[in-house]
Amino acid sequence: MGFIIESMIEFFVAIFATVSFAVLFSAPKKELLLCGLTGAIGWIVYFIMINSNFDAVFASAIAAFVLSVFARLFAAIKKQPVTVYLLTGIFPLVPGAGIFYTAYYLFMGDNSTAGAKGVLTFKIADLEKLKPKPEDDIDYLVDVLKKIRKE
Repeated sequence: MGFIIESMIEFFVAIFATVSFAVLFSAPKKELLLCGLTGAIGWIVYFIMINSNFDAVFASAIAAFVLSVFARLFAAIKKQPVTVYLLTGIFPLVPGAGIFYTAYYLFMGDNSTAGAKGVLTFKIADLEKLKPKPEDDIDYLVDVLKKIRKE
């Protein structure tokens, strides 16, 4: 399957997943499509960066930043609280599989792999602490990039 087709499938699945989460989160019905679009934009940025051989932590940082910008843009256009788009849109980037595999390897007795997965999962989850103001996101992103550069 070509990369374009695979990207489109990923994009639409991310919309569906985000809208499903937005329904569970009781987002206003008229905002569901933009909630889905916010999540899909963040996910597709992450997906493209991962497929371009970027580090998962760096890809998550950039995707969360882009998602944050779009959430703020949609909130301003629709005159809604930014949390409507931000909290639902972050759903595709939450490292659920990383948490699962950390626990899995712990139970299987593979402590070194569990530790590696756990550290990576923690780094990604730590990135997703989006700030209340856009300039805080930019400052946070710069700090994260400095930390990644040191590693």
